[in-house]
Amino acid sequence: MKMFKLPDLGEGLSEAEIVTWHVSPGDHVVEDQPLVSVETAKAVVEIPSPWSGNVVRLCAEVGDVVETGAALVEFDGEARIDPGAIVGTLPQKSDTPKASPAVRKLAKQRGIELTQIKGSGPQGAITAKDLDLFDTSPGNEVKVEPLRGVRRAMAGIMTMAGNQVVPATVTEQADIEQWPENTDLMIRLIRAIEHGVSAEPGLNAWYQPQQEQRWIHQKIDIGIAVDTADGLFAPVLRDVTSRSDVELRDGLLGLREDVEQRTIPPSELKDQTITLSNFGMIGGRHASLVVVPPQVAIVGAGRVTQQVVAVAGSAVVHNILPLSLTFDHRIVTGGEAARFLRAMVHSLEQKTV
Repeated sequence: MKMFKLPDLGEGLSEAEIVTWHVSPGDHVVEDQPLVSVETAKAVVEIPSPWSGNVVRLCAEVGDVVETGAALVEFDGEARIDPGAIVGTLPQKSDTPKASPAVRKLAKQRGIELTQIKGSGPQGAITAKDLDLFDTSPGNEVKVEPLRGVRRAMAGIMTMAGNQVVPATVTEQADIEQWPENTDLMIRLIRAIEHGVSAEPGLNAWYQPQQEQRWIHQKIDIGIAVDTADGLFAPVLRDVTSRSDVELRDGLLGLREDVEQRTIPPSELKDQTITLSNFGMIGGRHASLVVVPPQVAIVGAGRVTQQVVAVAGSAVVHNILPLSLTFDHRIVTGGEAARFLRAMVHSLEQKTV
């Protein structure tokens, strides 16, 4: 017998949850054929077979959390490297509902049969939103959901942040009445963060308390908070200062698509130097957000509303953008935070960047 163990998935990931098995005991598989899809704290990863041979036993069930190096699949003694193996994606049966492993897992947790749902995603794929619209929950029964994957990782990260950071929040608002029609809010916020960093570079930094050091970054790598049905992601928009507005917009669209499809590489979910949360696109004005170490600051943008303001002694109605800045008070002073936010407001209140 030959045992295949969960390989090192990189990026410091020590475990993974079994999402979907693509093989069963008794199956003959070839090298590089998909064996199993697993979910880490970063993404859903498809693991191929390292050998050709017959599957004798699956060593974990769907939903199990498996440590790196633990047994995954037992093969018979003839398991071997097959130089003629076909590498690629195996075709699915035409009557099989199209859905990602994460969506299949979510449907199983909710007790939803995918064959009952018409998918709205690419090529008819079923999405998490489709599951939300298909509500089969009777009455007010309680449904217990174990924390897995992204939500489990999020709970751990937020607990760590709550134990380490000394948070403080300052708020402001920007009068954006001068903006041309169809101005891209996210691009303006990113450019405003650039202005904030120019005024106070210490907020684009990491705090290393054990070394008693502050690492001030020259490049601005902004973590973009993305809300999904599976939990919160913060993919990174790298080196924003060197990129054009068009490049930034393309980058934002690419990051969101990769997050929604759960195809984003783990390397693009780490090493943010500062984070932006545009929670106002959902609702809310101001917020005390969570700073995730080693970062020292997170910017929040609330919902734009029309408010009465005084202009030349007269009351007029303008579009107002609320802003929040939460910072780690262990390393950032209130004055630094206020100057950073003031620079952001000054940038946002210009007609154009």
